[in-house]
Amino acid sequence: MSFDYHLSPEFFDSQFRLWQQNPSRVSAQWRAFFQGFTLGGSGLAAVRSDDFGQKQAAVQSLLYRYRDLGHLLACTDPLTPCKTDHPFLTLSAFGLSEADLDREFQVTRYMKPQATLREILATMRETYCGAIGVEYMHIQNPDERQWLKDRMEPVRNSPSFAVDEKREILRTLQEATIFENFLHRKFLGQKRFSLEGAEPMIPLLDRIVKKANLSGMQDMVVGMAHRGRLNVLAHIFCKPLEQIFAEFADNLEFSFVGEGDVKYHKGFSRDVVPIGEQGIHLSLASNPSHLEAVDPVVEGKCRARQDYYGADGAAKVLPVLVHGDAAFAGQGIVAEVFNFSQLDGYFTGGTVHIVLNNQIGFTTSPAEARSSLYATDIAKMVMAPIFHVHGENPEAVAYAAELAFDYRQKFGKDIVLDVICYRRQGHNEADEPAFTQPLMYERIKERPSVSELYADQLVAEGFSRDEIEADAEEIEQRFEEAAARAVRDDRIPEKDVGYQGKWSEIQREYEHPDDLDTSVPEEKLRGYGKALCEVPEDFRVHPKIAKLFERRRGAIAEGKDIDWAIAEQLAFASLLDEGFLVRLSGQDSRRGTFNQRHAAVFDMSTGQDYVPLSQFGEKGAFSCYNSMLSEAAVLGFEYGYAIESPYGLIIWEAQFGDFVNGAQVIIDQFIVSSGTKWDRMCGLVMFLPHGYEGQGAEHSSARIERFLQLCAHENLQVCYPSTPAQFFHLLRRQLKQPFRRPLVVFTPKSLLRLPACRSRLDEMSSGRFEEVIGADLDPKKVESVLVCSGKVYYDLEERRRKEERNDVAIIRLEQLYPVHFERLEQAIVRFDGAKHIAWVQEEPRNNGAWFYIGAQLEHAIGREVHYVGRDEAAAPAVGSHRLHKEEQEALIDEAFSLNEKHK
Repeated sequence: MSFDYHLSPEFFDSQFRLWQQNPSRVSAQWRAFFQGFTLGGSGLAAVRSDDFGQKQAAVQSLLYRYRDLGHLLACTDPLTPCKTDHPFLTLSAFGLSEADLDREFQVTRYMKPQATLREILATMRETYCGAIGVEYMHIQNPDERQWLKDRMEPVRNSPSFAVDEKREILRTLQEATIFENFLHRKFLGQKRFSLEGAEPMIPLLDRIVKKANLSGMQDMVVGMAHRGRLNVLAHIFCKPLEQIFAEFADNLEFSFVGEGDVKYHKGFSRDVVPIGEQGIHLSLASNPSHLEAVDPVVEGKCRARQDYYGADGAAKVLPVLVHGDAAFAGQGIVAEVFNFSQLDGYFTGGTVHIVLNNQIGFTTSPAEARSSLYATDIAKMVMAPIFHVHGENPEAVAYAAELAFDYRQKFGKDIVLDVICYRRQGHNEADEPAFTQPLMYERIKERPSVSELYADQLVAEGFSRDEIEADAEEIEQRFEEAAARAVRDDRIPEKDVGYQGKWSEIQREYEHPDDLDTSVPEEKLRGYGKALCEVPEDFRVHPKIAKLFERRRGAIAEGKDIDWAIAEQLAFASLLDEGFLVRLSGQDSRRGTFNQRHAAVFDMSTGQDYVPLSQFGEKGAFSCYNSMLSEAAVLGFEYGYAIESPYGLIIWEAQFGDFVNGAQVIIDQFIVSSGTKWDRMCGLVMFLPHGYEGQGAEHSSARIERFLQLCAHENLQVCYPSTPAQFFHLLRRQLKQPFRRPLVVFTPKSLLRLPACRSRLDEMSSGRFEEVIGADLDPKKVESVLVCSGKVYYDLEERRRKEERNDVAIIRLEQLYPVHFERLEQAIVRFDGAKHIAWVQEEPRNNGAWFYIGAQLEHAIGREVHYVGRDEAAAPAVGSHRLHKEEQEALIDEAFSLNEKHK
């Protein structure tokens, strides 16, 4: 019988009266319950007492309320005296009194069927109102709730650790505390974002690593911001202390690739063997100061590794995210990551979230930082259990860590540990926190370290003070020796740290792949095309899709009129057939925003989907997911997946390219700069629909100018292909070239159905991606050369053919970065007798490629280059379709009037 609801005395009495009148009028559960009073010895007369019936219901209500709201009375804040009561949890709130304490009650969903109120109350208070406050009654799955009750209530959430375990907890606390004190002494004034006040973070992570190791996990990937990062690197990831100290000393011997990054942003990975002989690989993801931006990156990294391991991958790779309280409540990307945690394309088997709750954000108090009671309330959106833990109770922290891990393994869902602690220093070590929180920091100043408090506790339990102090001295000596080695050691660490393991065959340097053959034999292409246009025999496809497949089948059979969608699918099929992985995700990507792709088709009778590309490659090699309506988290996830997949074509597609600015943090802080900051490169592809077609300011521009502004040192490839064949070769080139760089592709909208934008099959069975496409005209007749990119080429070419303007040559720059200036110069030099050269674009003058390309183009060819395009504008496009057409006509007119304009 379940009483997991607030039972009013009236409801209880109504059920009892019905049972009295006729037992068959109540459910079997109620019949068994009332009959249980007789069997239990209380007597039927006791049940018939109205007073007893009310109190019985009240006890059940008390059980529920303590499980639901006991956390409000929990003693979890080291800076605030513990509460002794709460109006929702007093006996009088249930119509009970002290006179009822020794009375026995029948109870369900409890450890035994009958208990005194005194015993029940003690169990509930100790379980839910001690050093751990638990929020879990919002979970709607009864199995999860019952599992948590069964784990917590028998032990009353009071951990019991063996002597060796307690000594290990103390040692990890000592290491954490002495490490921070040592850095403060040795490198006075340097930022380190100390862990002081939150040292139980180290035993917490230590317990999770050991649990993961014992469970057979292969990998644990951690994402965290800067607070405590160096301490975690030293004591969880076992990063050499001399390397950490050398970074503080800024020793050149421990140099980095590219511009590098500050020491508290860098990632690290290592195999460790915490218990026994089997090791576990630990990875700490590199993270910028954009605190929660790393969250989806970690999830993507984990999903890639899990997919590599196969069906039981989620049991072999554990994601762990460490948050600050202000960022957890304040950063929207946290909600996005929770939202995709149970989605098929982004599921990672549950994440352990650890909130280091400093009770402050830089100088901002919780009252100024959030509207919710707890910093962790956002986690309730996915019914994740939340444990609020006293940050000065290391045993409670370690116990909660083990419980969190077990829950994740059991249910494959996220769980949150809210470690309520404090920040002994300011936001950084040069900051004075008492300026803005004088009372809080007066209390903090009086607090001994957690390691001191725990050492005193263990001494009171019989541990030797001398042994504890000897351990501390040994740790201090170890730090001193490592610091001395850091100063005198002339070893140079490996620089190619980002190019090891599965990346070892990938070339670091960029090169224009001039001789890279990306063609596929025509007979293979025909075979791929035939298979892609077929569905299972008993599959009832939509009539319009059937016609679409028939048109595609005919185009492939005839070897012409290959459109963009066919070229894309042929490229995917060929890569899958060659053993590569292809993953595509984005808003509406399965069908395609513009109804062009149809990577999945659906049975009209059953709704079952069928994915034609699943025929190619190994099982699971192709995946295409409709993402949730988010840019930042999903792009971050795909970036994380890509840095784990050197031989995968990992693609994120924007619904419209305009929406990519919703993910600007991921682009700026990770995709374009990770190679030079952290020595981490990837081949992530971004499909960004772009083109001026009169759809207004939010459906026209993928902001070419922003990507070009971010380009330096061959960190990106930015392409605007103009034909399906070019797109085909570009996708294949991404995995065939010896290096990896993120690829930004400005993809078409109206060109998807433009008859002029078609390719022949033989253009795919031969050749390669051409970074520059020249003009096949008689150089002696050409007076003007127009250089352009993308869709505007078709408008220019239509006018040229219509007016038979053989005096105008149109050159297409298909790769905007890195520009192959040698090829571009060769294409232009053919027409060195031309009077005028112009760059033509649809975008306004302050948008598009002009500001980046113009000056470089002039320098490369040694001639003036005119600008043809829209005037400068604050918005990328006009809202009026009529005005758009007028502007488009005007720029085409100007392009073909250079002789008149520039006499």
